[in-house]
Amino acid sequence: MSDERRVPLRSEQAKTDTWDLSSLYESEAAWERGLVEFVAMIPGIEDFKGVLGASKESFARALAYYRDFGVLAERLQVYASLRQSEDQGEGSSRGRYSRFVSAATRAEAAWAWLEPEIMELDESFAASCLADPGFAECEVFLRKLLRFKPHILSEAEERLLALQAESAAVAGDAFSVLVDVDLDFGELSTPEGTRPLTQSSYQSFMRSPDRSLRRAAYFQFYRGFESHKNVLAALYSGSVLRDKYKARARGFPSARAAALFPDDVSEAVYDNLVATISANLPVLHAYYELRKAALGLDELRHYDLYVPLAPEPSGRRSYAQAVASVASALSPLGADYVSVLRTGLLEGRWVDRYENKGKDSGAFSAGSFTGDPFILLNYKEDVLHDVFTIAHEGGHSMHSWYSRRSNPFLCSRYTIFEAEVASTFNEQLLFRYLYDSAADDAERASLASARLDGLVSTLFRQTMFAEFELKAHEMAEAEEPLTVGSLRSEYRKLLEKYFGKAIVLEEVSDLEGLRIPHFYNAFYVYKYATGISASIALSRCVLSGGMSEREDYFAFLRSGGSRFPIESLKLAGVDMSNPAPVEAACKEFADWSSELKRMLRL
Repeated sequence: MSDERRVPLRSEQAKTDTWDLSSLYESEAAWERGLVEFVAMIPGIEDFKGVLGASKESFARALAYYRDFGVLAERLQVYASLRQSEDQGEGSSRGRYSRFVSAATRAEAAWAWLEPEIMELDESFAASCLADPGFAECEVFLRKLLRFKPHILSEAEERLLALQAESAAVAGDAFSVLVDVDLDFGELSTPEGTRPLTQSSYQSFMRSPDRSLRRAAYFQFYRGFESHKNVLAALYSGSVLRDKYKARARGFPSARAAALFPDDVSEAVYDNLVATISANLPVLHAYYELRKAALGLDELRHYDLYVPLAPEPSGRRSYAQAVASVASALSPLGADYVSVLRTGLLEGRWVDRYENKGKDSGAFSAGSFTGDPFILLNYKEDVLHDVFTIAHEGGHSMHSWYSRRSNPFLCSRYTIFEAEVASTFNEQLLFRYLYDSAADDAERASLASARLDGLVSTLFRQTMFAEFELKAHEMAEAEEPLTVGSLRSEYRKLLEKYFGKAIVLEEVSDLEGLRIPHFYNAFYVYKYATGISASIALSRCVLSGGMSEREDYFAFLRSGGSRFPIESLKLAGVDMSNPAPVEAACKEFADWSSELKRMLRL
């Protein structure tokens, strides 16, 4: 691994530490040939216009062309996106992705007639197609599409909406470039020497036992955001206004209703989550009081929230060691699951492992129907959380692996609502494995501390974020301007609500609301909280059950996009349409807080 004193350039990464995208395209030249093929297919879209209802054969040919076009588009997009994420400042990668987006926007406009024309099909003809075995691979796609009939516009209107897709992505893209490339957070003096402060290293600094270093990193980091606060507020406002426009254009009562409709998730699920978490905030506030006592502080500050309450096990964990731990933890899922994942994480080169200059911060899993599932990491050998990140992203990738092998392309994509179950499920198993194999109470206390911090982040904090984006969209829909002042004010109210009286907020604490990348994909974050609640319930079933419970879980993984998420989760044995799983997750948090308090003898 590279010297941590300097963030390495992309060219300095060892090949074996980077992903191998050859399952998508063998080379950049091959991708270029794919783009030429894609562009050449666009004129052919018009050939199917106006003939969908002429016969089943003509309808089937149109859907096959649409399928093949979609497979190619996804493959091109994923390759270009992954190459751009390697280094956001690399011009050729940005240019490649921009050229794809431009072509895809033209293609989307060319396909604008398809959905309105399907909606206009004679009902008896549509019903006979849905019952025909020849349409089997399209049946789920068509049934889901027909739900949108009240929200599909005329061909001309659909074309106009499609043409603005390229410009609609500008706010999120500009945010990524600003925070991942242009913002320079400088360097920090540490006992080990000067270290760069980056989006990735900031997390490490926040976990440092040296409070003065945490404080310095915190204020230096937020000075960067404060110096661009007006731009950040304008970018987020633009994103919210885009959501408002799209929802109104399609006749939805709100941006939230529009966002939840494709998953057939009731707004009551969202409201139940917020209400249940709000009712259980006393257990979170009690945890913060425990944190203050464990750290021996008179005042708990924003930069004190991420340092482990018990020392992490000494030593470093190489990437290979981390993978070995994850593989052992997931053994209850069977040898086949573990073998495929281990191979992908190591010699299969699904993973881009370490930070380099300009690389996307954080972690994600992405892939296409025709290629491997790929994982971006910024792995740090001294951060236990990063081992959990491998398990988390591995859960996403294996979900994709099963889904794409069990479903035709048009219903192979599962929703984010389901995705956050498969990822956090793996984290539950990893925690239980590490906890059960811990050498003593000190190590168990360290793991319990990490467990609680993970639940704070995923269950409570993501619900707070969900409240914020709902409030921001409600303000925009009420014609209230979204300014630096109004956004920071609303975010501070939520910080006060969720942190309680144990934490002293800084003047810059509410700038946090302007630096959350997930806000540019509206009404996404609530799925982390529902996902962790479902995964806690399912992991208990698998660990305490037998083959039947495991097969129920695999039925969920294989379901892909063949069902709506609430229904696919019922296959595995959990019902997210009521608040019981969220209540149970809050109880688990309270139980582990009590256990940690006992182990710390507080």
